[in-house]
Formats: sequence, structure tokens, C-alpha cells
Amino acid sequence: MPTIVVDVMPKSELLDPQGKAVSGAFDRLGVTAFSNVRIGKRFELTVEGEVTDDVLATAKQVAADVLSNGVIEDVVGVEVVE
Repeated sequence: MPTIVVDVMPKSELLDPQGKAVSGAFDRLGVTAFSNVRIGKRFELTVEGEVTDDVLATAKQVAADVLSNGVIEDVVGVEVVE
């Protein structure tokens, strides 16, 4: 069964307290390879049958209306994985 993956991230202009906490932990652990951490959400939507253009359009609409908060988050990806 195919799966549609939706990735949601906090808007870039907003503070990401979880990402800041992880970044601080990296510093304490001596991990210096990364300058910034941002944490988002991943949703996996299992599809019964074929992923048609209509199904993908519905997934994009649901991502915008239900899975993300448009005030503070952006839907950064909607893709089909087999």
C-alpha cells in the first residue's frame, strides 16, 4: 500500500524551543558539526489503492487545514512513498 508523507515545520521566523534545546545538548556533548536544529512533524497517510491526483490533492488540503497550524507552521513536503 502506498503512503503519503507530509512534513510540517515551524515557520522559519519563529523560535523553535525544541530545536534550541537539542542544539544546546549538542554543544554540551561536544557535537559541533551543526549550527542550528529545527524540529518538525512527519505524518504518514496510508492509501488503500492507487494514489491519484485527486487523492494527492486531498492530502495536500488536509495537510494545510488539519495537520498544520498555518499561523506558526508551514507544510514543507507532501510526497508519495511506495
